[in-house]
Amino acid sequence: MSDATHSSRPRACIDLGALRANVARARALARGRECIAVVKADGYGHGVLPVAREALAGGASRLAVVTVDEAAELRAGAIACPLLVLGGARSPAEARALAEARAAAVVHHEDGVAWLVEAARRAGRRVPVQVEVDTGMHRMGVPAAEAAAFCARVAAHPSLALQGVFTHFACADDPDPTSALAQCARLREVLGELAVRGVATGEVHAANSAGLLSPALLDALPEATAVRPGLMLYGVSPAAHLGDAGLRPVMSLRAPVVRIHDVPRGEAVGYAASWRAPRATRVATLALGYADGVAWTAGSASCDGRARESGAHVWLGGAACPVVGRISMDSMSVDVGPADALARAPGGGAPVELGDEAILFGPDDEGAVPIRVEDAARSAGTLHYELLVRVGRRVAREYTGASV
Repeated sequence: MSDATHSSRPRACIDLGALRANVARARALARGRECIAVVKADGYGHGVLPVAREALAGGASRLAVVTVDEAAELRAGAIACPLLVLGGARSPAEARALAEARAAAVVHHEDGVAWLVEAARRAGRRVPVQVEVDTGMHRMGVPAAEAAAFCARVAAHPSLALQGVFTHFACADDPDPTSALAQCARLREVLGELAVRGVATGEVHAANSAGLLSPALLDALPEATAVRPGLMLYGVSPAAHLGDAGLRPVMSLRAPVVRIHDVPRGEAVGYAASWRAPRATRVATLALGYADGVAWTAGSASCDGRARESGAHVWLGGAACPVVGRISMDSMSVDVGPADALARAPGGGAPVELGDEAILFGPDDEGAVPIRVEDAARSAGTLHYELLVRVGRRVAREYTGASV
């Protein structure tokens, strides 16, 4: 065990230089459009303030979050750039907080408009708003058939400033672009109606990460003045058919080995005895569990309790080591090879010792990526988004490559 590979606690190593490189990649793909960096959910689990600062240093012109509290956190952290709150105001109190934060609020319905009008009156200034148009996702937004009239009312109100009109793709990560292209067409119809009414829309955007990585979708909305990347900024490809998209993974999730022991053939590991050693096996226990963000489904059990092999691995001792047994709240177990004195990892990796670090996903210290978060998510039967945002507070964030 060397000091370079030893740690006493789990950590997320976050390469801010990689984040800036991904912002630059997004800007290049945007072809002159404004880049709105999405930093919701604590910067996709990476830490919102360091991420926000580096995204702006990398050329993003504004930031997007979902909640009023997220906007307030950015302001408290001395982030002064324009902010877009995608979730809008969910109550009169939130509308007042948005006005205080001088953030642009997304409006989805008439109640939200009324709350913001009152907040603007109290603040003594106009509140910037953007209108989300529901072109097919049917989650949030003003229905496309009603959107032009709604936008016209917002634009005419003296207390509000219509800053933009946008939509959100439901299937931009699908290899078949038919659905997303139809959404573009519906938004263009709304924009055409607004032009006839003489309503200036401000900025127009639709492309998330998958949309930005799909040239056909960018070309389908020539009116777009901005893009809204999120996942790709963190070095993660939104869809398998897009490959790695030339992105650099930002987070490396690591956990220390806290116990090494031999398990006789036929003996079980973990809760419910869901995995039994097929041979005398050396097992390493890692100090990371589902309370820290590891997907429970990465272990050797299905949701109905039946034993199964997930196919999940960690990188330890220079080799891919299978996850065995159920994931516990605070720990997990991996097979590091046959029970022998050398305890070499599968594939002839280096002997595993107490304090060695396993990589659950992300780059190693040399920049190679033995396990991508996309692959870790696939093995666990979950989303790569989820693995990033679930990394818990007990996991130390360690940053390198900061420019500011």
